[in-house]
Amino acid sequence: MTEPLAQPARSSAQPTWRPIALVGLIAALVLVVDQISKTLVVATLGPSAGGRTLELIPGVLWLLYVENTGAAFGLFQGRNPVLAAVALVIVLLLAIWFRALAAATPWGALALGLQIGGALGNVVDRLRHGFVIDFIDVPFWPTFNLADSAITIGVAILLVVLVRSDAQRASQAEQQDGRR
Repeated sequence: MTEPLAQPARSSAQPTWRPIALVGLIAALVLVVDQISKTLVVATLGPSAGGRTLELIPGVLWLLYVENTGAAFGLFQGRNPVLAAVALVIVLLLAIWFRALAAATPWGALALGLQIGGALGNVVDRLRHGFVIDFIDVPFWPTFNLADSAITIGVAILLVVLVRSDAQRASQAEQQDGRR
């Protein structure tokens, strides 16, 4: 399950740039929406706006401004340059490791685009502000943002695609063994 999928055979009618363009488009869309949402949060809930909190669903969902200098779940606080560098390396590794998956299925392209766009959204924050802006707050979970959500959804889709791919390969192997 951890080895990259083999590049599918391509017909001359299927350009090789389409999966890359789809990943890039999804990543760019995630990055833009993430940065717009954070700009709105800073303007309406940030320090200059009085640092107020909006309760969207009573007892369940709040919007508030949080400066996160760490990683997920508040780990590694204050290690912003290291975290930015690690995120960029992970983006590069994702793009290299799963490029064949992105070419093999639109779901793979979606998964990769969500993860890359989300990671870049948080890297942009680290480079611009020195911290990541988080603003979505629910009970029993650390405050997060749209980039974090895109990464999480992208990982979930990637896992489903990889599990289905492994199941298909196992089924094909069983069929070939049965023919012998």
